[in-house]
Amino acid sequence: MPLDISLIIVLVIALALFFDFTNGFHDTANAMATPIATGALKPKTAVTLAAILNLIGAFLSTEVAKTISGGIIKEGEGGVMITPELIFAGLIGAIVWNMLTWLLGLPSSSSHALFGGLIGAALVGAGIGAIDFGVLTSKVLLPAILAPLTAGLIAFIATKLAYGVTRRYDGKPDGRSGFRYGQVFSSSLVALAHGTNDAQKTMGVITLALISVNLQSPSEGVQTWVVVVCAFAIALGTYVGGWRIIKTLGTGLTDVKPAQGFAAETSTAATILASSHLGFALSTTQVASGSVIGSGLGRRGSTVRWKTAGRIGIGWLLTLPAAGIVGAIAAVIAHLGTWGVIFDAVVGVGTILFIFLRSRRDQVGHHNVVSDVAASGEAVVIAPEPESKKVAK
Repeated sequence: MPLDISLIIVLVIALALFFDFTNGFHDTANAMATPIATGALKPKTAVTLAAILNLIGAFLSTEVAKTISGGIIKEGEGGVMITPELIFAGLIGAIVWNMLTWLLGLPSSSSHALFGGLIGAALVGAGIGAIDFGVLTSKVLLPAILAPLTAGLIAFIATKLAYGVTRRYDGKPDGRSGFRYGQVFSSSLVALAHGTNDAQKTMGVITLALISVNLQSPSEGVQTWVVVVCAFAIALGTYVGGWRIIKTLGTGLTDVKPAQGFAAETSTAATILASSHLGFALSTTQVASGSVIGSGLGRRGSTVRWKTAGRIGIGWLLTLPAAGIVGAIAAVIAHLGTWGVIFDAVVGVGTILFIFLRSRRDQVGHHNVVSDVAASGEAVVIAPEPESKKVAK
C-alpha cells in the first residue's frame, strides 16, 4: 500500500525540524561552553543569547543548504535519486545518533550524522550511483579533516599571543579578566556563525524532499517558509541547552581561562564563517573542539585531557558510518511501504524516549554544569609568595 505523498512529505518535514531542534541543543556547547566555564556568562544567559543569534544567523546564508539539496545526492533521469521515504529513514539515523552522543556527553557532529543517515538510506534505495563522491569529498570530508586542525592551530597561536602581550599581568590575580568581556563578543560571533552553517543543513534536507516529489524545481533555491521554520527550530533547541556536552567541552578537555576562551571562540567563528561562505557543510562541533584543544596547548602550564579528546575523536570517526548503518536499516524497512514507514517512526520515537528517560538518572543542567570549574575563573593561578621574600621586603 503506497503512502500518500502529502503525508510522507509532512512526516519528513516534521522529522527534519525535530533533527534541527536536536542539532540546536547538541551544538549549544560550540559557542557557549567556554564562556560558561570561565564565568564570562551565566549558563541561562549564555544559551538565551546563543538561541537569538542562531536565529539571526539562519537568515544570513543558504550556501550550505544548496550543497545538501543539490550536491551530495545526484539527479538522474527521473529527478533527484532519493525518495521522501529514504530521506525519512536517513533522518531517523541522524537523530538516533545525535541523541545517543548527547546522552554520553560526546560533542560529535550533528552534520556528519545527517550526512551519514542520508547516504546510508540512499545507498540502500538507489545504489552507489546516487552519491556524488566528488561533492562529498570536497564539501564534507576534506573540511572535516582540515577545519578542526586549522581552527586548533589558529587558537594555539592566538592563545600564545594573548598571554605574550599580557605578560605583565602574570603576578596579578585574575589579571586577564578583561578577556571575559571579549568572550561575550567572541562567543556571540560563534553562535551567529553556527546559525549560518548548521541551520542550513535542515533547510537543505526539506528542500531535497520537496524536489524529490516535484513540489519544487532544483534551480529554485530554498523557500522563505523553509528558512523561517528551520531558524526557529534550531533556536528553540539551542535555548533548551545541551548541558551534558557543554560540560564536556567546557571542563572536560582542559581548564579554560578567559584568554584561552576568547582565542578559541574567535578561531571557531572565523573558521565557520569562512566555510559557510564557501558552502562547506563542516562540523561546527569538530571546529569548536579543535579550537579548545589548540587553546589548551597554547597556554603554558595548561593540561589537555587527551583521554577525553580520544573519546571525542572516536565519536567523530564513528558518526558517519554509525548513522549510515541506522539510516540504511531504516531504509530497508521503509521500502516495505506504509507499514514500514510507520514501524520506523514507532521504533525511532521509542528509542528517543528511552534515551531521554535514561538521561534523567544523572541530570546535568544549568545548576550543575560548571560545578567542576573554579568559581573565580581566574586567568592565572598565582603561587603563594615565599616567606623569605616577605621578610626581605
